[in-house]
Amino acid sequence: MTNIQKTELFLKERFDGCEFYQWHPDDKARRLEHSYRTAHAAGEIARREGLDEEGLIIGALLHDVGYCQCSEKDWEEHGRLSARIARPFLERLELGAERVREICYGIAIHVDGRADFPGEETPFARSIRDAEDVDRYGAYGIYVNMAMIDFLRLDSAVRKQALVDRLDFIQRELEKNRGTETGRRMIAECLLFQRQYYVRLLKQTMWGEGIGA
Repeated sequence: MTNIQKTELFLKERFDGCEFYQWHPDDKARRLEHSYRTAHAAGEIARREGLDEEGLIIGALLHDVGYCQCSEKDWEEHGRLSARIARPFLERLELGAERVREICYGIAIHVDGRADFPGEETPFARSIRDAEDVDRYGAYGIYVNMAMIDFLRLDSAVRKQALVDRLDFIQRELEKNRGTETGRRMIAECLLFQRQYYVRLLKQTMWGEGIGA
């Protein structure tokens, strides 16, 4: 069994053992699917940039494992918690102390840029968040965002404001620095696709208000 396969098994075991996910299997499935998609994006970034592909895929798989222990109130801690959960497992893989440290640091900072142990924001470490953003801002991310705000149940004015806010958010994300040029390009491609969709949706939403809209 490869280290990546061992990591996938460890992730599933942690999620299967989570009491919240036992009562909310749909949430578990969504979080696991997100972790897989993030890992695929991480592998692509690593291959294009010549980074540690195995390490980056492992970090991407484990970046949200902390959700099995944190609540909605402390969700901002899940990056640091994920790193603490991941470290003993990674040490058993015999990856070497430096690789373990860098993987854990990338996991820890992926939420808010902060870790609770020393480390360096290398292209590798920053690429875990970049890989996650490739998924968050991809085509599937549109569906997730619309479901989260329950778009179809909003009245017209609230729908329009939600779309304007989303377009503003996309612009801010386009201006952010990324860990690698590959990560920047992949995220920009996703965001530009989303922007095109939301611009068109905003126009159709306005048309739905009446013939004079």
